[in-house]
Amino acid sequence: MSKKSKPSDLADQLRAAFRESQMSRLELARRAGISYAIIHRFVAGERGITLASASKIAGVLGMELHRVPSKTTKRK
Repeated sequence: MSKKSKPSDLADQLRAAFRESQMSRLELARRAGISYAIIHRFVAGERGITLASASKIAGVLGMELHRVPSKTTKRK
């Protein structure tokens, strides 16, 4: 009864998409224009990344980032 759970946050979703892509860390770094060291530490879970880097990684992995309003945010 093992159900695959969806990654809960953006970083986890990007890491999961990277693993599924079967792309090397070096190739991801090259395509995203981000240093290999940053990609390596991010994928290993040793560090977070900026929103700009997340957007670049998402683009390489065929994903898009969208702003979703918080349920607790009140509109004026």
